[in-house]
Amino acid sequence: MTVSIPELPLLTLSDDELALIQVLRQDMLQDRWRLQLLDAYFNGEQLVRDLGISIPPQLRGLHTVIGWPRIGVEALEQRLDLEAFRWADGSDGAELSEIADANDLFDEASLAHLDALTYGREYLAVGAGDDEGEAPPLISVESPLDMTLLWDARLRMGTAALRECQPDWLGGSTDDDRMVVLYLPDQTVQAVPNEQGTGWVVVDRDMHNLGMVPVVRMANRQRTADRVGKSEITPEVMSITDAACRRLMGIEVQSEFFGAPQRYILGASESAFQDAEGNAKSAWETYIGRVLALERDEDGQVPTVGQFAAHDPSGQTRIIDLYARIMATQLGLPPHMLGYTSDNPASADAIRSSEAMLVKKAERRIRRFGASWREAMRLALWVRHGEPPDKTRRIETVWRNPATPTLAAQVDAVTKLVQTGILPADSDVALEMAGLTEEQRQRVAADRRRSSAAATGGGLLDRLAELGDQPTRSLPDVPEVTGGGDGL
Repeated sequence: MTVSIPELPLLTLSDDELALIQVLRQDMLQDRWRLQLLDAYFNGEQLVRDLGISIPPQLRGLHTVIGWPRIGVEALEQRLDLEAFRWADGSDGAELSEIADANDLFDEASLAHLDALTYGREYLAVGAGDDEGEAPPLISVESPLDMTLLWDARLRMGTAALRECQPDWLGGSTDDDRMVVLYLPDQTVQAVPNEQGTGWVVVDRDMHNLGMVPVVRMANRQRTADRVGKSEITPEVMSITDAACRRLMGIEVQSEFFGAPQRYILGASESAFQDAEGNAKSAWETYIGRVLALERDEDGQVPTVGQFAAHDPSGQTRIIDLYARIMATQLGLPPHMLGYTSDNPASADAIRSSEAMLVKKAERRIRRFGASWREAMRLALWVRHGEPPDKTRRIETVWRNPATPTLAAQVDAVTKLVQTGILPADSDVALEMAGLTEEQRQRVAADRRRSSAAATGGGLLDRLAELGDQPTRSLPDVPEVTGGGDGL
């Protein structure tokens, strides 16, 4: 009699889980080459396609770099400063701040935004904290180079996610020394390759039973038919970058050939190109000679010496300026950020007008990325308490103003709102509109509480002192009533 022993679900992957890992890994590896190309343009490591006409073979190894893609991405990212999380109803947000500080989210947010703008997407993974004690849940920022997500467009949520990494505790760097983390709506599975390399061995299963995948995708430039997102380094940006790099390379080549003006000598004898011993001088020695001592010929004529006009690189630089203006339009940047300047400096109003497109792009990214951060924070609260947060309580993300108004203009606007009664003078909204950061607003609130307490205590002491200084009032005389007589 044959007895079949069922496989333990905690040690092996089911057929559905294996199929999901295969599909997700294929999707991640298929898209990785494009992400690496975008990363190369961001780092200035892309290979410039040479037409093979104006550059000689000896200079094919010359590599020129122009950092316009990095400047465009970083200029937008530098205006996306996440400052705080809070409840929209004004209740105490200490727990939100605790989770954010424990995960260093305000520094990690800069990395997440930079990758989302460069690659077109970034992922926020949420998990349980340390098993010992009341540790806050973990919110980690994951690169799309190592993570992918299956997306349900109808529900607007993920159905499965996969992250592949090489943890340090495996102690290797080969393909077999890797770990995959499969995120499912009811559990998170960690698995490593088996010894034969033919399958996976489960090392941990976290049965969270959330009913949703604890992964949030932070997508950039979404469209209805493309929820994955697009990079700020578009094909137009890459094309102009390659063209500008070729112009710079052409300037380098021309400086090698035409940096020193070419000379010509007409009617000179052969001895003019020989040294004292009669040996022929090299071309370089002949060229750098400060004084060309030439003898007259037999007819008494002096050889004619002259030089061709040196190469003028101004034509190439004007083309690069044209590329800078085109690139500024593509990236939504003021041209001076890409090195293009005019003879007349721009006024302050003109500079703010040229930054209008960049500010609007930053505001749109704040709205999109803020939704991702709020969803990640809700998942963290869900993991911590074991139940979803109340839907009536909405989490807000606080961002620094992406525009560049002057401090005087901000304070003037807030002053007018307070004077007209639209905002109370002690409102936190007034401080936020004045440009104070979250930390500064908290310090102002603490200073106000101390001032109020001091004023209340001082007033009480003054009142007690006034009462002590007043003379004691004497009671009016009361006629003495004796027990004799007729009575009343």
